[in-house]
Amino acid sequence: MKKLPLADKKDVRRWIKETARENKREFSVMLGLFCVATAIGLAGPQLLGALVDEVVEGTTTTTITLLAIAFVVVLGAQAWFKGLARLRARVFGERILARNREEFVGNALTLPLGTVEAAGTGDLLSRATTDVNRIDHAVRFGAPEILIAAVTVVFTVVAMVITSPFLALGLLVALPLLVPVNIWYQRRIPDVMRRMLDKWSVLQSTTHETAEGARTAEALNLTGRRIQTGHDGLDAAMLGEREVRALQTRWIPSLEISYVLPVPVMLGLGLLAYSNGWEGLGTITAMLLYSQVMTGPLNEALFWLADLQVAGVSLRRLLGVRSAPESTVVPETPRGQDIEVLDVRFGYNADREVLHGIDLRVPAGERLAIVGPSGAGKSTLGRLLAGMSVPTSGSVRIGGAEVSTLPDDVLRGEVLLLTQEQHVFAGTLRDNLTLPAGDWSDDKLLAALDSVGASEWVAGLPDGLDTKVGAGAVAVPAAMAQQLALARVVLADPHTLVLDEATSLLDTGSARELERSLSAVLEGRTVIAIAHRLHTAAAADRVAVIEGGRVTELGSHAELLAAGGPYAALVAAAS
Repeated sequence: MKKLPLADKKDVRRWIKETARENKREFSVMLGLFCVATAIGLAGPQLLGALVDEVVEGTTTTTITLLAIAFVVVLGAQAWFKGLARLRARVFGERILARNREEFVGNALTLPLGTVEAAGTGDLLSRATTDVNRIDHAVRFGAPEILIAAVTVVFTVVAMVITSPFLALGLLVALPLLVPVNIWYQRRIPDVMRRMLDKWSVLQSTTHETAEGARTAEALNLTGRRIQTGHDGLDAAMLGEREVRALQTRWIPSLEISYVLPVPVMLGLGLLAYSNGWEGLGTITAMLLYSQVMTGPLNEALFWLADLQVAGVSLRRLLGVRSAPESTVVPETPRGQDIEVLDVRFGYNADREVLHGIDLRVPAGERLAIVGPSGAGKSTLGRLLAGMSVPTSGSVRIGGAEVSTLPDDVLRGEVLLLTQEQHVFAGTLRDNLTLPAGDWSDDKLLAALDSVGASEWVAGLPDGLDTKVGAGAVAVPAAMAQQLALARVVLADPHTLVLDEATSLLDTGSARELERSLSAVLEGRTVIAIAHRLHTAAAADRVAVIEGGRVTELGSHAELLAAGGPYAALVAAAS
């Protein structure tokens, strides 16, 4: 399975710079509030140190009470400013994420369908859910906490140096352990996290595909294999998690030791300073409190930094959708509407070829039916004709232009593939119909619905075209969803239409009625119908029989019946 690409680290840095530049004012306000909160908090240890000195000197109760009240006021003010800063940070984070989600959806919709299917829908789904959630968590909680911690640590160190440079020397004892351990950890954790996220993506993709294809797996007696694939994916994801935890179990104890080391050293220096009259008990108390005040934010920052590393990998995965490679081939301009398939070979993977040297010519305006046993390669050929897959070798051309190189907006005006897999989007019926580019009056929309036999159903809706359908609204039956898809095709107005069992969810009588209704709409167009119902083949101009990835017969319905070959056998078996 081919994965969607990861964005480069420089792309992530560019995204961060662009985001900071676009939100400069909001970021400045947020940073200012954090600085004010931290500056206010630094007064706490000073007040407590002064309180200790006053108690030791036996000062009046009034002074001690005022100092205690001031200490409580400082704590309250710090909490208020910090809460306000966190609120602004989360609002800031939500705005960024809203933009990121919109960009991701927009980028995902521009990906070629073949690229998405080669990667598996689970990869895209994982990026749209798990990765977005990780970034959301990091931006709303991690980034503010790291910012608070950074400001607090810097301000606290400055305050300690100003209060007592001699006692502040005790902080240096932690550096020989704290710095190399964190360099070691931060260098290794990004790759470990990336591997872990990739494994979770594979598991999500596997689970999604198993759920989607559950009936097929049961029909082919592959349930046990799919379950084992799921177990293997889960085992791989758990190993990825254990790899992360193994790093953290070596990292965390070193952190804890580095936090503890300055305390005994500072106590020893304090004893020396107090004995020689260099510092008072209040100053020593304030310095010890500063060292403890700094420990909490530093620990938070380092732990949140790990989450930020995860979010960084997730951001690379999200931005990677934007940087998915595009074709560098300069597209040709179609000069006509004839379709030519020349010695086409194709396989979904390198070791198994599905189509073997297909040659086929479909003149403009012809109705061609493609029939054959299940697994013969009919749907695969349909995808190649619609430009959704690229031949391994050979070419598929419309009007002399290679189909797979045409831009999507040009391609969809030339040929459109309609399969039995349809989707009703949450929104109004009008929204669902107007997906093809263009401006549509109500009369045109209703005419398109009438042409596919859906006018009676629409007449029964409470608000007509403005009725909300889909999830949480009016349910659309599967057969009607196919008819809505056909109505969209009518509005899109391509000159060539590939129908891959597009009426399979309708009963035989309804399918025939719909096909008769569409005959007038499709008059003059090239229609390639991949069908299991042989009445479709009987009404076609020509019939192509595909067996084992090869065209074994090609001719009119009457000619093939008279030949008594594979097509005649199919008709006899269906009778």
